[in-house]
Amino acid sequence: MSAVVLQQIQLKMDMIPAVTQPRSLAALIILLIMAGNEQIVPDSNLYYAHDDKAPDDWQSYQTLRQAGVHVPADERMFETYESCHLVAVLSDSGEEENSLFQAPIVEKPLHILDIGTGKGTWAIEVADTLPETTVRGVDLFPPPVSWLPPNCILEVDDILEDWTWREPFDLIHLRILDCAFTSEETENVYKQCYDHMQPGGWIEQLEMSSFLECDDESVADDSILRTWGPRLTKAAEKSGRRFGIMHTMRDSIAKAGFTDIHVKEYKLPVGPWPRDKRLKEIGSVNFHHWADGMDGYSMWLLTRYGDPDEDMGEETTGRTYQGRFNN
Repeated sequence: MSAVVLQQIQLKMDMIPAVTQPRSLAALIILLIMAGNEQIVPDSNLYYAHDDKAPDDWQSYQTLRQAGVHVPADERMFETYESCHLVAVLSDSGEEENSLFQAPIVEKPLHILDIGTGKGTWAIEVADTLPETTVRGVDLFPPPVSWLPPNCILEVDDILEDWTWREPFDLIHLRILDCAFTSEETENVYKQCYDHMQPGGWIEQLEMSSFLECDDESVADDSILRTWGPRLTKAAEKSGRRFGIMHTMRDSIAKAGFTDIHVKEYKLPVGPWPRDKRLKEIGSVNFHHWADGMDGYSMWLLTRYGDPDEDMGEETTGRTYQGRFNN
């Protein structure tokens, strides 16, 4: 029977200062996001403009799927994915021998799949670590990369369509898929994973909560940072997409037929306020993740399905964006 590792990340926010990050951290982030910066230009005949639900800059929301995507495929969002990946790696760098995945897969896996690969960083690094393994990354939009290891394949495809890969996978990796699918589509993705898994294979998923918490109550309950998660949740419900997937994925994966399920939770800072050196580094990177990503995570949902306050007019996302510094 197949087995599962789940990863959940929860956010801890005692303060998010609008300060310049340490120079060494900024350099590290820039180094990672600049690697391979040649944009792959998509064929406009193959992509839906999705203009009935997309913001004005619809080109950044182009997608292979007619139903559309809830986040843009632009440079800033790819930077957000890079920061998120680094947060995940740093979170396990002090505890796990392998910080890219925790699933105890076979010593020499043949095939690995990365669903929602984004910029493809995870797939590229795994392929580089396991040179004898074929690693596939799949997403709805071509990633902006100019170099790949010979055993890494990045594909533009719709994971909701019938899978055409013939070889079963030793590991299927998923990350940050909140609001990507409807509830029915989510269940179908997990079933597809189970049906295309090598006996004894593993599925591993990492998701983040959109509810930012504060242990010492230094952030007011009516702060935009506190209300951002509930606003997104309500908007997602109206859109028909599944949100808060970190709270439902264990049951969904079990329903698909997987067994031996493990859950590992993280409580991560946003900002460099912790005294602990490792948490301070994670917090600094996580600050960039949220500073770069809140606009992309919010725009489609809040401008199309949000309920702005009377004093906000149509500036729902704009106020959310400013709130991370002003509250």
